Amino acid sequence: MLASQSPARLALLRQAGLTPEVIVSGVDEDAVTAPTPAELALALAEAKASVVAAKPEVQGALVIGCDSVLELDGQALGKPADAEEATARWKSMRGRAGVLQTGHCVWDTEAKRYVSGTASTVVRFGEPSDEEIAAYVASGEPLHVAGAFTLDGRSAPFIEGIDGDHGNVIGISLPLIRRLLAELGVGITELWAPER
Repeated sequence: MLASQSPARLALLRQAGLTPEVIVSGVDEDAVTAPTPAELALALAEAKASVVAAKPEVQGALVIGCDSVLELDGQALGKPADAEEATARWKSMRGRAGVLQTGHCVWDTEAKRYVSGTASTVVRFGEPSDEEIAAYVASGEPLHVAGAFTLDGRSAPFIEGIDGDHGNVIGISLPLIRRLLAELGVGITELWAPER
């Protein structure tokens, strides 16, 4: 089970041979707080996975919850509230680097326990012009993603590079998921869908 409505997370899991069902948690992200961006991402992931893991229809299943925030100047930046905020954010990010923090939580509902961790990837932003930023914001894409950018969408040309896990920036760190599953005694290859 994937406790996330992110199509990018679902696509990465499918590319890795997994076929999770999606159940959106409905967690009020604004109600969750934590002292640091990394701890916030982890708290959100744990909250989302826990809500879904408590549902009767998922008993006996594994539940994966994730949440991402961009850490810039010590602040956690999630999805921008509107176009104005997205524009201001891009103007503050250009030519700089931030850290994309993604919290991951895996619940084993049968064993009634979970493990969690955070993956961190440095993102180096390019210097898009005001016109390019305006066009990107007008596309609507940055309003739906943490940090107001994606590596696999229209803002990809504005990202100079990353240091760390590419998948983590898209939404889920597959190496971290493999390690968390191993802590629960589950091999990721056991979860692979049969070849068609």
